[in-house]
Amino acid sequence: MSSDELVVAPQLEPPRQTFIERHGISPVLFVGITLVFLFFLYQGIPTVVTLIVYGINIGPDTKIVTPDNVEMWRAMTGLSQILLLLLPTLWLARLVTFTTPSFLRLRVPRLRLFLLPFIGILSLQQMLQIYLIVQEKIPLPEALEQFNNQLKAAYEELARLLISSGSVPELLWVILVIALIPAFAEEFLFRGLVQRTLEKGATPWRAVIATGIIFGAYHVNPASFVPLAVLGIYLGFLAMRADSLWVSVAAHFYNNAVACVAVFLHQDEDAILTGVPEQMGTTELLLSFWLFGVIFLLATYYFIHATKEPDPA
Repeated sequence: MSSDELVVAPQLEPPRQTFIERHGISPVLFVGITLVFLFFLYQGIPTVVTLIVYGINIGPDTKIVTPDNVEMWRAMTGLSQILLLLLPTLWLARLVTFTTPSFLRLRVPRLRLFLLPFIGILSLQQMLQIYLIVQEKIPLPEALEQFNNQLKAAYEELARLLISSGSVPELLWVILVIALIPAFAEEFLFRGLVQRTLEKGATPWRAVIATGIIFGAYHVNPASFVPLAVLGIYLGFLAMRADSLWVSVAAHFYNNAVACVAVFLHQDEDAILTGVPEQMGTTELLLSFWLFGVIFLLATYYFIHATKEPDPA
């Protein structure tokens, strides 16, 4: 064979690698670094602003959020969610994937997939409220009990100030900054970036459970850790099953908006649909938990059925 007859094999270009692949960063390590970075970003900058406004001598009795300045804090909350959570999340996603929309599951699903999660969220809320009532009955050491009660009271006072509204226009504003914007920002971070990145190194279900636990811990509210983690797991299941982040965004919005509307209607924040917990006995609470559990399971069953792949013809 002459040299003219030699066939030169084509040079194949090496496959493109994402930032974490190029630098050998594991998905778990990337998620850990991301969460620490965003935690200090989201918590640190508002803390600095607070210190600048109120000085460094803030005491335990200092009321930072008051009825007089609550509008400013609502605006800052919404702005912080966008600038310090949502936008950084979108930038960080580019380090993990070249196709951000498909990676974050930004496919728009069928309309009916937005209805069943509303029923699921509403029933799950009632079940978790009953769980919290039972949790409060668990005896704790006196010092821990006192700290827990103080922390719970502080969280409840802050939440009530932020979500309270006295008119329909104010209610709509509260729903925008307290319900809608956080639903977008937190879902893009947790069910989008975190859960999808963890799926690179684990099964989808393990990623859902891990992300839910992280979601519960990230709110830094020990008394509500279990309900928040359960809520996070449910939201992760919705996004995974529907293959759409918009379903979990909608469910997260339902969860927040229901609380805003309940306070606007002057409903007891600890009340459940079947009655006021303090006026209900153990049997009534158990029956309520069973009732809402059945509703939740039915909504979940029909959601699974609605997202089932059609059989090939």
